[in-house]
Amino acid sequence: MSIPFSPPRIDQKIIDEVVNAMKSGWITTGPKTKLFEKELAEYTGVPAVLCLNSATAGLELALRWFGVQEGDEVILPAYTYCATANVVVHCGAKPVFVDINADDFNISVSEIAKHITTKTKVIMPVDFGGMPCDYDAINALVNAHRVKDKFVPRNEIQHSLGRIMVLSDAAHSIGGKYQNNKVGGLADLSVISFHAVKNLTTAEGGAMCFNLPTPFDNHKVYNDLVIKSLHGQNKDALAKVKPGAWKYDIVEPGYKYNMTDILASIGLVELARYDNDTLPKRKYVCDRYSKLLKEYSWAQLPIFEDIKRESSYHLYPLRIVEITEKQRDGIIAMIAEAEIAVNVHFIPLPMMSFYKQQGYDISDYVVSYDNYSREISLPVFYDLNDRQIEEVVNVLIDSVERVVNKVSI
Repeated sequence: MSIPFSPPRIDQKIIDEVVNAMKSGWITTGPKTKLFEKELAEYTGVPAVLCLNSATAGLELALRWFGVQEGDEVILPAYTYCATANVVVHCGAKPVFVDINADDFNISVSEIAKHITTKTKVIMPVDFGGMPCDYDAINALVNAHRVKDKFVPRNEIQHSLGRIMVLSDAAHSIGGKYQNNKVGGLADLSVISFHAVKNLTTAEGGAMCFNLPTPFDNHKVYNDLVIKSLHGQNKDALAKVKPGAWKYDIVEPGYKYNMTDILASIGLVELARYDNDTLPKRKYVCDRYSKLLKEYSWAQLPIFEDIKRESSYHLYPLRIVEITEKQRDGIIAMIAEAEIAVNVHFIPLPMMSFYKQQGYDISDYVVSYDNYSREISLPVFYDLNDRQIEEVVNVLIDSVERVVNKVSI
């Protein structure tokens, strides 16, 4: 493609830091990973952050720590990537899909309320495209007496929380803000993705942000999950290298979820320039698209900011007014002929074979299907220049008008 969708930013600063990590002798979890955790905690304003090899690992680790199991239910939006639901299935629990808001693609709080039962253990809101969900409303809901009265704890951790846990899938939204607070500290636990296409990348990777209320000690939970994330081993490689400290124990059958120093080295560079360089450029790209498209009646522009929230500008999810899914696919095909990469975020999970086989039906999620059928994600990345933005828009306009003006496609 002459214009790709979302290539990572790999410059000399990144290369130099990765080389430094490799020359240091620490290429697995070590001092750079621990430093990255510390700086992420400061950035997000939470007591502790645990870096892992993916956001998916963080979501599953959170569910397993909370004791989610067979017979439990976890509420999440039908409109999300499969990782959000797959981790629920891994734990033996049931994903309960609910519909989304028509305007911002985020989970509908009124729909959450309709689906809470005595089996509900966790709500997993997803910050679609980097726009934070309505956390005030979600947190108020789980703390309401009528909802807390339904909560049936299975273990000591659930009993200590005394209510449904809010686990934020913040894969898209590092740097996003809600009521002037940064994403990471808006829910009990929040999980961020550092995958290659994300705003802040470590190639692969993720992080859990701890914001649990009293009586939890977030640092203790962090320490417990460090062990759970590394085979249940009570010492990591950095701890064992100290003189005479070779001996370790396996205290539980844990997982292999740790981040490496090579990945963390990329993250340290990216985080240092995130607020004053990366985010302003992504905002510029999104604002430029909106300025060029606002005069077209067929263009339903995405929301990036309102009185409570500001996005991380991860995606530019444009919707085309009054078209069919087939017409949308035809527009994407025409854009691809011009060697421009666009995408669709996301195919709702009730449309996926596995979830259809579990009995989910997209006809139960009218808003999710409508948004999906008309959505086209435009390229957003750091090195995208004005000429390329204008080329994307010109090809888009031509493709839409060719398709919309046809009787059928």
